[in-house]
Amino acid sequence: MGNYTLIHKGTIVGSTGLSRADVLLDGTRIAAIVDPAGADDLASLSPDIHVVDATDLLVFPGLIDVHTHMRQPGGEQKEDFFTGTSAALAGGVTSIFAMPNTAPAITSCDTLDLALDLASQNAVCDYGVFIGATNTNMRLKADHPDLLECGLKMYMGSSTGDLLVEDFGAQYEHFQLYPHDRVIGVHAEHEPAVRYFGQHGERRPHIAAEIEVARAVALAERCNRRVHVCHVSSRREVEIIRDARARGLPVTCEFAPHYLFLTTDFDHGQVTEQRTDELAMFAPGSILEPQSLYQMNPPLREERDIATLWANLDVADCIATDHAPHTLAEKNSAKPPSGVPGLETMLPLLLTAAHEGRLTLADIARLCCEGPARTFNIAAKGRIAPGFDADITLVDPREQWVIGERPYFSKCGWSPFAGWHMRGIVKQVFLRGQLAFADGTVVAKRGAGKRISN
Repeated sequence: MGNYTLIHKGTIVGSTGLSRADVLLDGTRIAAIVDPAGADDLASLSPDIHVVDATDLLVFPGLIDVHTHMRQPGGEQKEDFFTGTSAALAGGVTSIFAMPNTAPAITSCDTLDLALDLASQNAVCDYGVFIGATNTNMRLKADHPDLLECGLKMYMGSSTGDLLVEDFGAQYEHFQLYPHDRVIGVHAEHEPAVRYFGQHGERRPHIAAEIEVARAVALAERCNRRVHVCHVSSRREVEIIRDARARGLPVTCEFAPHYLFLTTDFDHGQVTEQRTDELAMFAPGSILEPQSLYQMNPPLREERDIATLWANLDVADCIATDHAPHTLAEKNSAKPPSGVPGLETMLPLLLTAAHEGRLTLADIARLCCEGPARTFNIAAKGRIAPGFDADITLVDPREQWVIGERPYFSKCGWSPFAGWHMRGIVKQVFLRGQLAFADGTVVAKRGAGKRISN
């Protein structure tokens, strides 16, 4: 016999629904989907098979998060590839893509090599790294076709770091020159609008995103390039993307948990005070300012926008965390950075929402497993099927717990969802057939993660 593991008596979750079946792992790959009755005989006849009892557990493919900030190099005080990928495993995520707005920014062969080397030494889940678009590196991929990036990230609006590509000519040339079979991910906010409204006391209103999403779609159409709109947050963005899809354009998008679960109510008022008190329980001694704590780009939206996102989950190709950790000291400073952590909480939030009937378990598999793999051409991940990587997340859908009662794996040590009551928790995670996370403990060794080929 080979190195076999049998995930026994669980319920497999896929985009088409649930099935009671066992999963036979052969080393790093899924060997077969087995009827549980036959698996009993298989386990008894083959003592070399390691049997994992998944009774009453959900068996998900390992989740794929295509939008994370590992902060390394240059931001190690708030996250690094080890702590960030540990947080990923704790959240059932076995593959992450890291964004390039680091220090130095990942915009060249040398800086990409640096980031990939740091990941190879420290990551405990599989990973990819984006290359960042600048106003001058339009020919980087053309001149270096073997560049090992997972995609191009273009900041059409400003955010953390200094990777803004505001000039239309530079944007257009990136769309013209980046390969047809690769994905351009965009942070779509119209910088002139951001500046104008900021000068008039309004922070990043809807229209800033609407203008730039429309521009990104127009560029994709003109240049026949694949564009992926990151962190869609408003009704009109959804409408623009749906229309582009109806016209057959190569446009994909992601929703983020904070735009699905948080609203502008968290910027002021009684709800914020309640959440701040809850957060303080898990960060003793911290003085928390709600407006800075929940600051992000784009900003949180109104309830009607959140309702639109929930009503249009079919538009989303992925749910991605935009995991953007900062220390509480940084968030509480005179110039707080934008972003919140999210890797550990995405799946529990979605499981709880599924329990409440807001989406189905099959939706979670589509949006967090199959959709990301399809969008970014990730071979052999995102599904539980023979020949696919043995990335498995086992979930107990019944266990109830409170975010923040247990220590965080993310180095930043806090969550905007602290105090929220969850139903459903990650019990075990297998990465390419090896146990990587079990009952609250990361058991994978530093460097166990591998670069994703896409």
